[in-house]
Amino acid sequence: MQLFYNPDIDELTKQVAFSKDESRHIVKVLRKSVGDELQITNGKGWLFKAEIVIADIKNCMASIASKSYHERKRNKLHLAVAPTKMNDRYEWFLEKATEIGITAITPIICDHSERQVIKNDRFEKILQSAMKQSLHYHLPILNEAISFNEFLKQDFEGQKFIAHCEETNRKSLKKVLKPNEDATILIGPEGDFSTNEINLALEANFIPVTLGETRLRTETAAVVACHSFVFTNEV
Repeated sequence: MQLFYNPDIDELTKQVAFSKDESRHIVKVLRKSVGDELQITNGKGWLFKAEIVIADIKNCMASIASKSYHERKRNKLHLAVAPTKMNDRYEWFLEKATEIGITAITPIICDHSERQVIKNDRFEKILQSAMKQSLHYHLPILNEAISFNEFLKQDFEGQKFIAHCEETNRKSLKKVLKPNEDATILIGPEGDFSTNEINLALEANFIPVTLGETRLRTETAAVVACHSFVFTNEV
């Protein structure tokens, strides 16, 4: 199954026009022609089945034949993850977390963060590609980067955790995660959260957790946390 993404269509849309690049991919690469079916999502839970009415490599068009809405299969997971020094490692996390089933991501700038500036355009494309590849119909929300302190001022639903490496009283994430509850999990940079940041999170009622006995890279820790949540909430 080949899944296409178009954020501008909804349940009232009757016809879809594809971009020049997508038109070329559909007609020349996939060798689709008039009458062939395409499957499209808007990333908001809708799956549309459309029939090609114009098979042009520069302007392919399709008519919506049917539509169906797909509810999320589990509760919401929001990961707040410090940017990695190398962008490709953060992109790897975004791809894998989308495949596994994350709801929202917020890059958080921490005391030990080596990367302070985040450009979301590239990250958005990674999320879209991973959503299509894994046949999800909900595109994860990618929030703008925010400082750690400002992030803590927000309101959160469900459980709240901070994963850090300091030798303090931490609980195993897999043992404290409760099924059927939303969760927000903080993952720090390569140098870990600062002691001050950990204390601020504890004051905000975040539960300190460990993700295992080994020291994990930022992107690995984020994927482990994501998998733990999804596994706990499997239907």
